Amino acid sequence: MDTAPPPTDPTTPTEADIEAFQQQLGRPPRGLRAIAHRCPCGQPDVVETAPRLEDGTPFPTTYYLSCPRAASAIGTLEAEGVMKEMTARLAEDEELAAAYRAAHEDYIARRDAIEVLQGFPSAGGMPDRVKCLHVLVAHSLVAGPGVNPLGDEAIALLPEWWRKGPCVTPGACGGEEAGR
Repeated sequence: MDTAPPPTDPTTPTEADIEAFQQQLGRPPRGLRAIAHRCPCGQPDVVETAPRLEDGTPFPTTYYLSCPRAASAIGTLEAEGVMKEMTARLAEDEELAAAYRAAHEDYIARRDAIEVLQGFPSAGGMPDRVKCLHVLVAHSLVAGPGVNPLGDEAIALLPEWWRKGPCVTPGACGGEEAGR
C-alpha cells in the first residue's frame, strides 16, 4: 500500500467496540484494556490486552490484531514465505537486526508500563526471528512508522483492507458481519 493507516490514540472500549470485536473474532474479548488502533473505517483493528488474563494467566501479546480482513491479508503474506525471508535478513543485516531488537524493547516497555511479566518474551518472535506478522503489524499500527521495521514492511505489502468499508457492523441485523 502507498500509505499506512495513521496511528490513532488509544480509547476506552465502548459497547459498540466490544460488539465489533466479538463479531471480528467470533468470541468475547479476554483481558481487553483499550482499542489501541482504529481502522480508517472507524472500527477497532488492534486491541490492547492486559498482560495477565482475569484468572491470572500470563498473556504476553499486548497488541492483538482483530480485523479479519487485515488478518487474512497478513495470512497470505505468511503463506508466501515473507516471515522466513525476514528472519533470514535478520541474520544477515546487522542494522535491521538492531532496529528489530529496539522494536522488541519498545514492545516490552509498553507491556511493562501496564504490568511486568518477568521472563516472558515480547511477541511475534522478537527479537531474533519473525514468528507472527499479525503481531508485528499490530505493533506498527499502534507505535506508528519507524518503530518496528518488519511490521512497517509488512504493512507496506498489504492491500488497503478498509476500502470495502467496515468488516463488521455492530448493532446491524442482529450483529451480522458486513461482508468480508
